[in-house]
Amino acid sequence: MRNDHNEITILCQRLGKAHYEKDADAIVGCYAPDAVIYSLAPPLKDKIDLVGTREWLKTWDGPILVDAEDVNLVVGEDTAWSTALNRMRGTKTDGTREDIWFRTTMCFRKLDGDWRIVHDHSSTPFYMDGSVRAAVDLEPDSSTA
Repeated sequence: MRNDHNEITILCQRLGKAHYEKDADAIVGCYAPDAVIYSLAPPLKDKIDLVGTREWLKTWDGPILVDAEDVNLVVGEDTAWSTALNRMRGTKTDGTREDIWFRTTMCFRKLDGDWRIVHDHSSTPFYMDGSVRAAVDLEPDSSTA
């Protein structure tokens, strides 16, 4: 018998490996063709896009490390969802080192027997002090994780 929880975990590991290897085809392959993306970058709503993914990967020098903590995965018969705190690290082509935490909610659907990401929502909180600055300096607090 197939273990759907493990298959989704492997899918997410493949996604992380694809980011590390800067493999746009592998990244896009983790998603359903009509997946809805709410990423950290504009626009407000997007679709998975091979050309756009390749262009984004070109802005990184070397691997992109994406780690997940506080993962909660709930699996149904043919749909599933997860929440996590993600950390993305790497160096941009201009030499800027990135190391940010952000929140992710993903929805999965079993399509033709294989799990795919159908919705990916990433966000950062923002400071409510009137500056509307993204709070990319936050890190998980072990007492609340």
